[in-house]
Amino acid sequence: MKQIDLIFRTMVAELGQRLLDATFTAEFPVQGRFVPVTVKDRKYWYFDTPGDDGGKNRRYVGPAEDPEINRRVENFQFIKDDVKARRKLVSTLVREAGLIAPETFTGNVVEALADAGLFRLRACLVGTVAFQTYSAHLGIRLPSASVLTGDADIAQDFAISAEVRDSLPPIIDILQSIDPTFRALPHRSGFPRSTSFRNNTGYKVEFLTGNRGSDEYLDKPADMPALGGASADPLRFLDFLIYEPVRTVLLHRSGVSVIVPDPARFAVHKIIVAGRRPTETMSTLKRDKDLRQAMILFEALLETGRGDGLRAAIEEAVGRGDGWRAAIRQGARHIPSKQGPVIFDTFKELGFDLRERSDRKT
Repeated sequence: MKQIDLIFRTMVAELGQRLLDATFTAEFPVQGRFVPVTVKDRKYWYFDTPGDDGGKNRRYVGPAEDPEINRRVENFQFIKDDVKARRKLVSTLVREAGLIAPETFTGNVVEALADAGLFRLRACLVGTVAFQTYSAHLGIRLPSASVLTGDADIAQDFAISAEVRDSLPPIIDILQSIDPTFRALPHRSGFPRSTSFRNNTGYKVEFLTGNRGSDEYLDKPADMPALGGASADPLRFLDFLIYEPVRTVLLHRSGVSVIVPDPARFAVHKIIVAGRRPTETMSTLKRDKDLRQAMILFEALLETGRGDGLRAAIEEAVGRGDGWRAAIRQGARHIPSKQGPVIFDTFKELGFDLRERSDRKT
């Protein structure tokens, strides 16, 4: 696994900092003010701006215990947006460091959602678009075959969506500002709420959430108050993926500050997902890509000194019960021999031999 030079890793960190600063500049104009609000014994920051009717408009910012948010609340009036400098950083990281940039349309979709407040409302970019960001996040060069995609997947925890007391503008309006042919797709269950949107070229934007209850809820779209009228498909195992996500950068234009799953959780989750794919040809191709991405992240995390986080993610997944262990084993059955050693050996170090039928890890 080829790691980029320290100078480029430093540039990624600088870009991430500039993006956070720029995000606050764009979203919180100087005529407004930050106000603390206590909800269920926790303090959150909100931002008030004057309304057209003489009242005020209030927007959610984030939890007051977040030191980065507190720092920007204190200093936001001094923050300057430097688009030209950020564009140069992005260009250098892509052209000279060899990091991954999304294809233009995907970048435009994610940027529009980010500008509308998607990540401020603690949603999480998942799927292959999220995987692309690990190139910058981990400071590694990714093989191009592992990052191809034709859609964008967004996840949000239901409790967060219900508790932030804020919402995106209508999702369909945001997407149609990029491409007027975007339309809401009927949900497979027949429920009137939509969880996905597609344009005339087949590009799909889908919203997901975790399902920790019974499987009877899996085919029923979950109402998500913060997602601008979009609902979300509840999926098993997704709560593991999006727990304690990380902030990083999407290398599009002047950069986009995004929230993605912790790469260790992403790697373990991909093994589980691979085992749940149907057997038809297209699903087999997706399963192969799942396992290729898992292998790449296992190698990258171990080689960049992040093995402890990977082992912690494995122990948590294995420790969640028989259903989780069975799902991991099912996915591991499809791991090709060339991809196997780094994954099998890491699990085996923790007492969970994927090649055996019985579990020693409980």
